[in-house]
Amino acid sequence: MSETARVGAFAIVPSNDLAAAIPFWERLGFARAGGDADYVIMTGWGCEVHLTRAGNGPWRVPEHNPFGVFIRTPDVEAIAARVDDLVIRPGGLLRHREWGMYEVGINGPDGLLVRIGWPSELTHRPS
Repeated sequence: MSETARVGAFAIVPSNDLAAAIPFWERLGFARAGGDADYVIMTGWGCEVHLTRAGNGPWRVPEHNPFGVFIRTPDVEAIAARVDDLVIRPGGLLRHREWGMYEVGINGPDGLLVRIGWPSELTHRPS
């Protein structure tokens, strides 16, 4: 990997079609940073996501995918603009949520929920 290792946590996301999942993450602004044919490491926006081939489990059927990934970054609007056609509508639109996050919901590969957000108190709110 080209980046320096750092402390943190990251998601390991099972994928039915790894080859199809990689372009989705690239659209979000991630780049492949390592891995092999069955395990791919993606980095971007100060985050890291690992993709692996799905085994047996409920996520094999996208409508039953129990997984989600939350990307916390101040670049919410920039990422949302890259994938506007994948925004979950009507509920996932970019807005300030009652739980204090400025966020958007994205429909990812295999029905994966990808939320991108930043604390509302740290964003500029129009008056």
